[in-house]
Amino acid sequence: MARIAFLGLGRMGAGMAARMVAAGHEVTVYNRTPEKAAEVVSAGAAFAETPRAAAKDAEAIFAMVADDEASRAAWLGADGALAGEYAPGAFAVEFSTISRPWVDELSKHAAAHGLRYLDSPVTGLPDAAAAGQLTLFVGADIADLEAARPLLEPLCSNIVHFGDVGAGASYKLIQNLLGSVQIAATAEALRTAELAGLDLAVVADTLSRGGAASPTVIRMCTEMLAGGHDRDIAFTAALRLKDTRIGVELADALGTPAALGHTAEQIFERLVAAGHGDLSETKLIDLLRSRAVG
Repeated sequence: MARIAFLGLGRMGAGMAARMVAAGHEVTVYNRTPEKAAEVVSAGAAFAETPRAAAKDAEAIFAMVADDEASRAAWLGADGALAGEYAPGAFAVEFSTISRPWVDELSKHAAAHGLRYLDSPVTGLPDAAAAGQLTLFVGADIADLEAARPLLEPLCSNIVHFGDVGAGASYKLIQNLLGSVQIAATAEALRTAELAGLDLAVVADTLSRGGAASPTVIRMCTEMLAGGHDRDIAFTAALRLKDTRIGVELADALGTPAALGHTAEQIFERLVAAGHGDLSETKLIDLLRSRAVG
């Protein structure tokens, strides 16, 4: 068993940290809001007041936070994890969905501190995180990945190695940008069907069984019609906008037009500007009903 530092206990991180505790590892957690650590601490984790304190003697430092800013705060600075006294050759694993430029910069900081860095964003909703059924999209030296694999296995059902550091982040941003386009298109389809006088339950069921179906379309049809945009939130509108924005930035940097991506970004910008950033991304259907888009 290993000494693990886990930074970030949001909807995804809490379940992931709990999985490491259940696997028998010695886990020390940090979260900017300490109250969110109560459940995993009661399960056996220790709580640290700073990322640096959490990383003390750690053989692996895991982070699962919201964005570049939160990731930078977790790793850098006097209280950041990289300022800690961790075990020689420890792993630094960033599970967060963050921008490609920040991944590249962070990996250099980690290497300068003697850490083996794995770029490992994940796919899966909070229930998958709690069940250890995530898929990890890894960019790393293959030897580092194989050495870290036993530590990663409690978190996931699948590990996909895309190449060197940065490749995992690139794939995740591509996937999430495609998801953003699908979410916006599903909301538009449902609203169009509604205005055409069709039974939305029948429309949603038929779309979910048809050639245009995907896991995202199926989930959006169900959740948009349910209308519980403020309950059991799996992914907020603000996070969807963040992922769409950094996905478009990657596409722009690579020189591809990403016209649909830019349109999706504008739609989610309007959703957040309307005051719905903390609600589910499924709230988009109501934005279309209000005619705030178009």
